Amino acid sequence: MSTPANPAPGTVTMFTTTWCGYCRRLKSQMEREGIEFTEVDIERKPDAADFVMLVNGGNQTVPTVLFPDGTAATNPSLAEVRSRLG
Repeated sequence: MSTPANPAPGTVTMFTTTWCGYCRRLKSQMEREGIEFTEVDIERKPDAADFVMLVNGGNQTVPTVLFPDGTAATNPSLAEVRSRLG
């Protein structure tokens, strides 16, 4: 398994699925707030699914957000994303 590269400062990588309502909500909130992100569908990228399982105790829980400092959060609020981007 390859670990994804950390996103650029001020941006995040969001691991999602097409059917995840929490993913759609966070994505629309980040778009509205102007937070740049890269979306990765874990059903299309097996390495991404492996990473999500690694940081979520073996579960494919989405949305999982990867921050520029290499830390991740599972189903974070918009406020948490903003505060962790500093």
